[in-house]
This record gives sequence, structure tokens and C-alpha cells, in this order.
Amino acid sequence: MPTEEPARPRRKLHILQLLPNLVSILGLCSGLTAIRFAVEGRFVTAIALIGLAAALDALDGRLARMLKSESAIGAELDSLGDFVNFGVVPGLVLYLWALKGEASLGWIAVLIYAICCMLRLARFNVGNKRTDGAEPAERTSFIGVPSPAGAMLVLAPMYLAFCFPGDLRLPVAAVALWMVAMGALMISRIRTPSLKRVTIYAEDARYILVGVAAVVAALLTYPWVTLLALACIYLAAILFLARHDLLAPFKPKGP
Repeated sequence: MPTEEPARPRRKLHILQLLPNLVSILGLCSGLTAIRFAVEGRFVTAIALIGLAAALDALDGRLARMLKSESAIGAELDSLGDFVNFGVVPGLVLYLWALKGEASLGWIAVLIYAICCMLRLARFNVGNKRTDGAEPAERTSFIGVPSPAGAMLVLAPMYLAFCFPGDLRLPVAAVALWMVAMGALMISRIRTPSLKRVTIYAEDARYILVGVAAVVAALLTYPWVTLLALACIYLAAILFLARHDLLAPFKPKGP
């Protein structure tokens, strides 16, 4: 007679340790709800919900580390949520906003952008799991544009149009090309800025706080101009890092 396996002891979990996964789920709900508002033509609310999803995405990992509740399922939830929120949702919002007039061209751009986001997240996940050094984890800078930043960049045509309501109509082909270009940036090998290891002197902290408060105030007062300016600054930083990498082989080497 086969012997019965002993019952595994039930592991207790503090209720607060569920908070990071709850934040990930709330981020997914925010992204999916953005699609609903976009279908209804309420694109301002849709963009705000994508921004909320990005904020929640930045929060869940930090909560997990603070509460010491990091887990494999939490990492998978975060990655799957990122694909939906920053790969699928922005593409659909842009499609409903500007690309329905050229359905075939617009849908091809949506598919390319979503696939690029999926590949970007897969590469990031593999890089974090590798231990042989073949694909180093992105600790000090990102390799390619991360998916939340890609989502906010790909929506830049909407920021531009909303800065001039009723006076500016962007060509469908230009919006589709922009979407494909942002997808290409996500899967590129270009280094992009990361705040993970940025340090400042303690006496300068007050200036950083004032600067952040000014950006938040500008977002609340002039949201489209501020979002467009932030997108341009981020792209300029990417170009600066890319220029540095491209010129590195031609710089004179020391003795």
C-alpha cells in the first residue's frame, strides 16, 4: 500500500505582504479602463489612467522590497501588467484617436508597437535572471527605452494635438511612423537614462524637492505642454547617451 504524503505545513503571510500584488492589479485595472474611456472618445481621461498605471508600476516593486515580500508570482504579475498597460493600451488609444481612418496602416503600427514592447519586456526579464554575465541586468542604465517610458513617448502626438485644440491635425502616416519608431527604440541596444543609481549630495535635496514640486504643479496647470516638454527632454537625453556610445570607439585611448 502506498503511504500517504505528509501534509505540507501552511505558511502564514502577513496581510500587508499582499499590497505590492494588489498595486499591480490596480495598475492593470487602470490601464484596461483607459481603453473603455478611449472607446467613448474621452482621450484625456484615458491618458490620465495610463499615467496612473505608470505611477503604480513604479510603486509596486518598491513596496515589495520595503515589505520584503518579493516573489516570483509578483514579478510575473508586474511584467504581464506592463505588457497590457504600456504595450497594448497606448497602441489601442492611439488607434482609436487617429488611426481608424487608415485602418490597415494604423493596425499594422499597433501590432508592431505591441510586439516590440513584448520583446523588450522578455529581454529585461531574461537579463534579470541570467547569472553568467551574457546579458547583464540593467542596473545603472536601461538598454532600450523601458516600456512605461515608451508608452508616454508614443502618446506624444496626442500631447502635441491637445496643445492646439482644433487647430492641428496630424497626418495618419506620421502618427503610425512615430508609433513604429517608439517600438524600435524599445528593442534597440541604445542606453537610456535610469534613476536607479542616481545620487545627490544631501545639501542639494531641497532643490530636487522644489524641482519635483514645480513639475507636478506644471502637470496640473499645463498638462499637455509639460508632457510634451518632458518627452522632448527624455528624447534629448537618449540622443546624448547614443552620441556618447557611438563616439566612444573613436576617442583617443590613454597610454
